[in-house]
Amino acid sequence: MPSLKFTQLTPIQALRVQIQKLNHLVRGRYWFPHFPLALVLALGGVLLLNAELGARWQPLLTDLLTGRPGHITPALLPPLLIGGGMLVMALGLFLRSRLAWVMALLLAATAAVSLLFSPHHGGHVLLWYFVLTLAVLMLAWRQFDHSSVTASTLFALTSVVMLLLYATFGTYYLGAEFNPPIHDLVTALYSAVVTMTTVGYGDIVPHTAEARLFVVSVILLGVAVFATSLTAVIAPMMNRSLERIVNHERHRMKRENHFVVIGASPLAANTCRELIRRGQPVTRIFRQTPGSEPDEGSDFLVGDPGSVDVLRQAGAEKATAVLAMSSDDSENAFTVLATRELGSGAKTVVAVNDAQHLSRVKLVQPDVVIAPQILGGELAAMLMCGEEVSSDFVMQRVLQQSRPSGTSGA
Repeated sequence: MPSLKFTQLTPIQALRVQIQKLNHLVRGRYWFPHFPLALVLALGGVLLLNAELGARWQPLLTDLLTGRPGHITPALLPPLLIGGGMLVMALGLFLRSRLAWVMALLLAATAAVSLLFSPHHGGHVLLWYFVLTLAVLMLAWRQFDHSSVTASTLFALTSVVMLLLYATFGTYYLGAEFNPPIHDLVTALYSAVVTMTTVGYGDIVPHTAEARLFVVSVILLGVAVFATSLTAVIAPMMNRSLERIVNHERHRMKRENHFVVIGASPLAANTCRELIRRGQPVTRIFRQTPGSEPDEGSDFLVGDPGSVDVLRQAGAEKATAVLAMSSDDSENAFTVLATRELGSGAKTVVAVNDAQHLSRVKLVQPDVVIAPQILGGELAAMLMCGEEVSSDFVMQRVLQQSRPSGTSGA
């Protein structure tokens, strides 16, 4: 029997059910919370640029991006790069990029630290704005799970370009403080690349405290940006390779208009076998790696069936039905909640193993409830007592519809 006692829904669980219903009603998975957070980050970037640079930030940012020094001084580079980076990473948040989420955290934290020592009036109000932005970003970390090679490469290149601009223009404006002095952008670019990559030929050396601190900042940022960028680009490719090994992805079918069968119980195995025999595509989800190979013709993956990420990986949002048939009634119920949270239109079928859990499983509103073990006990008692067993009675007990449109079980 389940180790988790399925007594009743707590107030928090009941609130979660209501929130998921509202989220499903307004189709929140298509825009919440990534779209509002993208707007919050973009607005923060604009507010920071206005607070630090005033109305001139737009032409200055244009000069920076087009490679024209203009009237940019070293003191103007941090707010330009932080504010401009927020505008760029806001697009990544809208696309639910994990790399953009990481960069947004770094930029918001950097902005908060810089505003902590800012002499501008109203800087503390903006400081709290970025502190709250950091808190909301961390709370929503599960929603930013897209790590495609294309998106990661795009935002990794953006981070590298921003760092390169910072290092090049900073070196150019501090050129007199290097030995030999730097008087052109080409030499500044050369010095910036050598410093960022920590090659250190030694032909250009800072000789003032300000220049040395600047070089230290370039080295630290270079190591951080390159490490993050390489991880963001390589990690998705590594994950795909591991998925092929663990989840047999090399044999994986197209997960669309299929059946997702969850659990390692005999009922789950028999259901999967019968669906395959009828030519239906099936994807199975196991909490632990199965000891033997699943039925031929079905692909499978290993993970928590109550996780939205695992269900999304199994293609539950495009499935014909999701059948929660594990031996744990509470796990089956939470699988239905996760399917609802995913926004899937698939029919949900739940197996109930304990008669005491039947009414409570129905609280999560699955489309169909199957209780074969409960039926078996009832049939055995009826036969031993000489009571009549009809086919209508059997079907009514086997398929206990949970929705109002179905047949209600006794």
